[in-house]
Amino acid sequence: MSPEFPTSGSVRSAAEVNEQIRALWLRAGGTLSTQERAEYELLVVEWAAAIREEIIEAA
Repeated sequence: MSPEFPTSGSVRSAAEVNEQIRALWLRAGGTLSTQERAEYELLVVEWAAAIREEIIEAA
């Protein structure tokens, strides 16, 4: 299963990405495989970008 991520900028909110991160951990049962770890790392990068965007919009 290949996750779909926006190529430039985040079109999803930080809350949406955070929910996907939580779902990944639940599916994995608390221990990530190598593939799940790669997905997690991409999600964290996307989440951080979404947080920055939300902060910029709020300012």
